[in-house]
Amino acid sequence: MIWRFLISLVVVLATVNVAAADLVKLQTRPGVEQRFILIKPEKPVASLILFAGGKGALNLGSFLGAPSIAWGKNNFLVRTRGDFADRGFAVAVVDAPSDRQSKKGMFGGFRASQEHVEDIDAVIRYLREQANVPVWLVGTSRGTESAAHVAINSSQKPDGLVLTSSMTIPNSKGTAVTEMPLERVSIPTLVVGHTQDGCGKTPPEGANEIAGMLANASKVEVKVFSGGRNGRAKPCQAMTYHGFLGIEDEVIDYIARFIGGD
Repeated sequence: MIWRFLISLVVVLATVNVAAADLVKLQTRPGVEQRFILIKPEKPVASLILFAGGKGALNLGSFLGAPSIAWGKNNFLVRTRGDFADRGFAVAVVDAPSDRQSKKGMFGGFRASQEHVEDIDAVIRYLREQANVPVWLVGTSRGTESAAHVAINSSQKPDGLVLTSSMTIPNSKGTAVTEMPLERVSIPTLVVGHTQDGCGKTPPEGANEIAGMLANASKVEVKVFSGGRNGRAKPCQAMTYHGFLGIEDEVIDYIARFIGGD
């Protein structure tokens, strides 16, 4: 029905106007493009690079001039990107690079590679050119592998790190955060979990394990939430306790206060 199409179009356009988001494309390595959604308030207090979990290949594109997401719309950090922006943060939701857009995405070790660091370092440089504010890395689930690895190896020296629903149990799809040399992290770090996280690779007790390994971070804090609700999805999927379903505002407020130094 044409009226249904028109209603859908109005909804999309309203979302575009509220989000005020752009799709940014950077050439980071020979023949490789790194894409990310950028939401930039007029006077950001800090810039956040958000790393989705899973394969990380969001397959970002554009529709009617606004960014579109083909995969991962429900991921905790992807679905709350506007909420972070509403709290004054410039937000960059990063995709897998163009050479990792296959079905496997960044599985199999790419998140812990030097190439990944090069790609994200280019994003950090870009954000610092846009605003002279701190740049923080924020990862969730498998995205904590990216955030932690970049924090350890970046030549651009990000200003802070937030890990939510962290990967702490080794598996074949990547490197657990607890397998990394976390003693090399010197920046302030917040580790967030959920008491009822049912994902076998991200148990809530892993948050304290990570904190214990951050021997040289300038500040370390652990916050394990409870409450919210569990959807009908599998335990490691986003619309569950693993993805802080139902308590998003509480979690984002806590992260925002930590980044702000409160």
